[in-house]
Amino acid sequence: MSLASIIFCANAKHNDRKRDAGLTTPEDIIRFDNISYGPHGKWNLLDVYRPKEAPRDLPVLVSVHGGGWVYGDKELYQYYCMSLAQQGFAVVNYTYRLAPKHKFPASLEDTNNVFRWVLNHKEQYGFDTDHIFAVGDSAGAHNLGLYCCICADPDYAGAYSFSPPAGFLPTAVALNCGVYQIRKQKKLDLTSQLMKDLLPGKGSEAELKQISVMDHLTPAFPPCFLMTCEGDFLAEAAPPMAEALRALDVQTEYRYYGDPEHVLGHVFHCNMRLPEALQCNRDECDWFKTFLS
Repeated sequence: MSLASIIFCANAKHNDRKRDAGLTTPEDIIRFDNISYGPHGKWNLLDVYRPKEAPRDLPVLVSVHGGGWVYGDKELYQYYCMSLAQQGFAVVNYTYRLAPKHKFPASLEDTNNVFRWVLNHKEQYGFDTDHIFAVGDSAGAHNLGLYCCICADPDYAGAYSFSPPAGFLPTAVALNCGVYQIRKQKKLDLTSQLMKDLLPGKGSEAELKQISVMDHLTPAFPPCFLMTCEGDFLAEAAPPMAEALRALDVQTEYRYYGDPEHVLGHVFHCNMRLPEALQCNRDECDWFKTFLS
């Protein structure tokens, strides 16, 4: 692991522990933990969270966690995901393989296996598989964006050794504080340094083109809620992505939270103590619900 990744992981771990200290499972949530969805042991486990008082079949919301491609797991997203479940969804929160031990596209292959698992466990967990939504933030937004490109474009899907379920496309997605186009930089920024850990060729021009979401968008990309905020170091990535989606006539909702007097920071929406986080997550869930009728 590169020095940049080591420092990133240490800082993220400290901040996440502080963010979630003292939080517990809400009384109105039932959870099913540590379910295997793939062949890679601890890397391929997921949880399902449901509101206790709810119809049997609920729309599904899959969460793709962030962490710079080198950090994170489902435990760090459990409280965020349970807050989404409280809004009437069966939420799937999963761990995937991380770089540098597991190079790209390992995390995408795991994401594909999660959606396959959801489709195959409709009856057991009360999934409304006609309405499968997804959220992803930071590196998770990048992962989810690429996966949507794979589902929407058979030609692009041909670049991978795995394939999505036949005819599958998420009903709609929310991409939060993400990065959607990666180019070589004269001066290495954090994203460029992390590419050296993620990509087998350490970030060749061909690799960067393959993993740039904006290079593989098509009109078939699912409806998309794009979010960033004041203080997000990736804030500049969202407006070009929104413009590119709208140019393809993809239904797009763009939101910017906070202002110079209210600096929120990268992936603020995962902090359940912030009223702005609760508002943002409610906005996204309400938007998803417009696709249920």
